[in-house]
Amino acid sequence: MPATQSTDNNFTQFILPSPAKLNLFLHINAQREDGYHELQTLFQFLDYGDEIAIELSNDNQITLLNPVEGVATEDNLIYKAARLLFKLKNNQLGVKIAIKKILPMGGGLGGGSSNAATILLALNKLWSVNLSIQELADIGLSLGADVPIFVEGFAAFADGVGEKLLPANPIEYWYLVSKPNCSIPTAEVFKSKDLPRSTPKISLVNLDVEHSHNDCEVMVIKHYPEVANLLAWLVEYAPSRMTGTGACIFTRFGSEKEARHLQSLLPKEVTSFVAKGLNQSPVHAIVNNL
Repeated sequence: MPATQSTDNNFTQFILPSPAKLNLFLHINAQREDGYHELQTLFQFLDYGDEIAIELSNDNQITLLNPVEGVATEDNLIYKAARLLFKLKNNQLGVKIAIKKILPMGGGLGGGSSNAATILLALNKLWSVNLSIQELADIGLSLGADVPIFVEGFAAFADGVGEKLLPANPIEYWYLVSKPNCSIPTAEVFKSKDLPRSTPKISLVNLDVEHSHNDCEVMVIKHYPEVANLLAWLVEYAPSRMTGTGACIFTRFGSEKEARHLQSLLPKEVTSFVAKGLNQSPVHAIVNNL
C-alpha cells in the first residue's frame, strides 16, 4: 500500500482506495410504512474510485483536511463514520483525513457510502477498536443503505433495504461508465410518484441479470432528458443500464479495447471512465496489512 512518512510526527500516512459500485439491476418491491423501500439488487465493485489519505495524530481530534464544498462537516459521511468509531476507541489518538474525490456526486456509484466504509474499516484497525465486519456493517447501515456492501467487500445479491447480502459471482466485465451533465438526488427518486414499487421478488437461484432491469430508470428518464437521451444512444452500441438512482449509465463489454472505442465516440459534454468489474473490494486486503 502506498505510504509516506509524515514530517511533523511519527505516524505514517496511508492511502486507501474507495471504489465505485454498480447496481447490475435494481428492483423496487414495495414501500414500507416507515418510508423505506424494499428492494433487490446485484452489487459489483469497480477498479476505479476515490482515494482517501489517513494519518493518525495525538490530538484526539477528527480533522478533515479538504471538506466538501457546500457540505457541513457534521453532514459529511466520512466525518460521521469516523465519529461513530471515535466514541468506541479507548485511546487519545485522533486522525487527519484527506480525500481525492474522483467519483461524481449524484451519479449512483455509491461514492459517499464507499468513503464511509473505507473510513470504518481503516479506523477500526488503526484505532484498535477491533469490531467484527458484521458489527461494522451494522454501524454502516445507520449511515446509509449502501454502506454495508462496501464494508462486507464482496459482490452480492441484496434484499431488504439493501442490507441483507448473499455472496454472488457475476461476470467481471469491462464497463464504460458515462454521466450526462446532471446530478440526481437519491431522495428525489425514492419520493417520486413515478417510481415503480411493485416488482415481484426473485431469488438468487433464479436470477437472470440479462432479463432484469432498473426500476429507477422509469422515473429518471421521465424527468431527466439528459439521461434518457444518453441511454438511448448507448444501447445502440452495447447493453446499457442506469446504475442505482442515476445519473451514471454503465455499458458492458468483453474487453477494455471495446469500451475505450465507444468512449472515444461520446459527446464532449458527457464525462466518462472505463473500469473493470470486481467481485472483491480492494480495500480489505490493504486494511488487513495496516
